[in-house]
Amino acid sequence: MNSSSDTKPIRRALLSVTDKSGLIEFARTLAAFGVDLVSTGGTARMLRDAGLEIRDIADLTGFPEMLDGRVKTLHPKVHGGILHIRGNAAHEASVAEHAIQPIDMVIVNLYAFEATAARPGVLVHELIENIDIGGPSMVRSAAKNFEDVAVVTSVAEYAGLAAELQANAGGLTRDTRWRLARQAFALTAAYDAGIATALDALSTSEANAPATARPASLPSSLRLLYPLANRLRYGENPHQSAALYIDGSGKGIAAATQLQGKELSYNNLVDLDACWALASEFSSDAEAAVAIIKHTNPCGAATGKTVLEAYTRALEADPISAFGGVIGSNREIDGEAAEEIAKLFVEAIVAPGFTPEALARFGTKKNLRLLTLDPAHSSQVYKQVSGGMLVQDADSKQVTAAGLSFPTLREPTAEELHALLFAWKVCKHVKSNAIVYARAIAAGAAGGIFGQTVGVGAGQMSRVDAARFGAQKAVLPLAGTVAASDAFFPFADGLEVVAAAGATAVIQPGGSVRDPEVIAAADRLGVAMAFTGIRHFRHG
Repeated sequence: MNSSSDTKPIRRALLSVTDKSGLIEFARTLAAFGVDLVSTGGTARMLRDAGLEIRDIADLTGFPEMLDGRVKTLHPKVHGGILHIRGNAAHEASVAEHAIQPIDMVIVNLYAFEATAARPGVLVHELIENIDIGGPSMVRSAAKNFEDVAVVTSVAEYAGLAAELQANAGGLTRDTRWRLARQAFALTAAYDAGIATALDALSTSEANAPATARPASLPSSLRLLYPLANRLRYGENPHQSAALYIDGSGKGIAAATQLQGKELSYNNLVDLDACWALASEFSSDAEAAVAIIKHTNPCGAATGKTVLEAYTRALEADPISAFGGVIGSNREIDGEAAEEIAKLFVEAIVAPGFTPEALARFGTKKNLRLLTLDPAHSSQVYKQVSGGMLVQDADSKQVTAAGLSFPTLREPTAEELHALLFAWKVCKHVKSNAIVYARAIAAGAAGGIFGQTVGVGAGQMSRVDAARFGAQKAVLPLAGTVAASDAFFPFADGLEVVAAAGATAVIQPGGSVRDPEVIAAADRLGVAMAFTGIRHFRHG
């Protein structure tokens, strides 16, 4: 317990909030201690309707709210009441001379600017009107003078503060005021960063135009304010400290819900992010897809009619490497799939959901981490380098059969084409230089063609080595497979390696000065080739 000199009583509070949830009960707690409640506009009406005795801000300032509410708290009697240092003779004389009443608590949350900016069809003038001026000013004043004033910016604080007021006869400790002040400055910093970023991206300043962002817009300044979500046990290695920070979007692996299992590690999160990105490449409406990831690279990936079918094929591709990996599915995992997956030791599983039967089966493996989240990805990617930050648009480019060109004498068969497109999606998520061998599996009378990786050559310094390594990793037969290359073959030797391994068709970006040499080699070997026109380097 702090000393009594550290605990300051709350005698007057100013309340002006956008999010009014929970405020009535908290205001009643203040009123029970005889706190003089001063409020603005809609907040005052709501509290008065609830039976609380409220003074309008105009009674405190002697000046009416004006300019459609743009000016109501920007007044010396508000900021003087907040900012004057109690016990400072000069300050006390000034507030006495100007009849300024002390304000000991400021309860403010801000106009929902980011929510407005995210609303479809919002106009520029609406965006501008939702820039809060008075709120941040009061918050900063109160936070600066935390020695004497408590600033409350979060609804989540009400219950705890009410309990502390009860424990301290209507007062709050210095530690609490200091904690609230730090929260307040973090709020205004994030708020201003959100405004600057949104306005920086606008394609126009015309008041009645839609507040749409410029195409492929990168900000003139990079403002990253990510609140701490969780301190991790350690980083990539035990001697490295680490933590997870979130961007507030509610999307991606950082926003996943963990249903069971041990605390997630740094490496778990990195692998799960890679796993989810690969599984999400495949439409859940069209087919089930399962990816098994080890050290951010897929050791197996496959599609099927069911999650069980896709998982069985993914595991079959490299059952040794799958041990201790993470699994991602683009569909809800059912009991039948869970029964099979539970036979393998894995660190974590991510999926859109788990049936009760699956949860019951996985529940017997208490350390297994289960996560759920919605299919959503970031529009931009950030990577720190020494002295700076790299930013790029996310690699969301999709390739379809219609976008391919076929430079060889022989075009792929329908089955080869399906396997090529499958391999291309997987190859996008393999560290460069990357070669992926895959095959198509016909579903027989039930219809449909599905894909399965056969060998993955990841992260090699030369493309020909990636081709050799992918073939060496293959557990399943390579004869009749196809191969995907994340970038063009700079020489014919890589193409010759995949053909010698058993691949009958190849998909690659094309664009090398030696394309004619590579095409000629493919024609000589009877290999069909597809050009995508784009590459998928993944450097990490």
